[in-house]
Amino acid sequence: MIYWFKRKYRQIKNLFRWLPIIWKQYDFDYRYSIEVFKFQLQKQAEFLESDRAMTLSAKDKAKRIRTILKLMDKVYEEDYAMEYFDILKEMYGDNVLDWWFEDTKKGDGSSYMRYEYEKWDNAEEIAQIKDELFVMCHEKQDRAHKILWKMIEKDIRSFWD
Repeated sequence: MIYWFKRKYRQIKNLFRWLPIIWKQYDFDYRYSIEVFKFQLQKQAEFLESDRAMTLSAKDKAKRIRTILKLMDKVYEEDYAMEYFDILKEMYGDNVLDWWFEDTKKGDGSSYMRYEYEKWDNAEEIAQIKDELFVMCHEKQDRAHKILWKMIEKDIRSFWD
């Protein structure tokens, strides 16, 4: 009977831990599915790091999960894809990618985005470098995404106690 009460207590505690994730969840975007998966992996890592874990390799498994979680954050926050911003700012200054909308003067309220560097003498050079960096960084982002899911595929079935 005591086990029943302990089990119910853990279930209710678990429900309250999930509430913020469920509250923010929507069905129209894959990112919410990723957040649910990440949350479960975080809980699993916490368990494997705890005194309740039984296997000798639990701490190593938890470290592997934590590595996957860090890579998930980098991949799904688009860290690699957006590196070109930082590179351009380092090369040309912080305001190189400042932007504003300029009216097309068509009378229909339409506009287009303009960058600060477009006013500069070396605008063509910067535009070319920006395009090259954009492609390079997005390829890096794609590689990181593939590596992440290869890591998950390789290890997911070993994440148990």
